[in-house]
Amino acid sequence: TVQGMIVAFDSIKEAKNISPEIVAGGISIALLTTLFGLVVAIILQTFYNYFVSKVDRIVIDMEESSIELIDALAAMQQGKKVSTVETKNATK
Repeated sequence: TVQGMIVAFDSIKEAKNISPEIVAGGISIALLTTLFGLVVAIILQTFYNYFVSKVDRIVIDMEESSIELIDALAAMQQGKKVSTVETKNATK
C-alpha cells in the first residue's frame, strides 16, 4: 500500500502536466495490496475463530468432567454408594 502511494507521488513530482492517468498506476497498486491484505486477514480470522471455539469447547468438556469426577469422589468418601454409570460418567 505504501509503495503504491510512493509511486503515485513520485509520478506527480516528475510530471509537468498533472493528470489522473499519472497517479492511477500507483493508486491501483496501493488498492490491490490493500485488497490482498484484507482477503488474507478475513480468511485467517475465520480459521482463528474456528480453532478458538474448538479449544473453548474442549475446556468446557474438561471442566464438566472434572466436576463430575469430584462429585463422585466426594460421594465415595462420604460412604455413599456410587453407581457404575455415575463413575463412568465421572471418569470420561
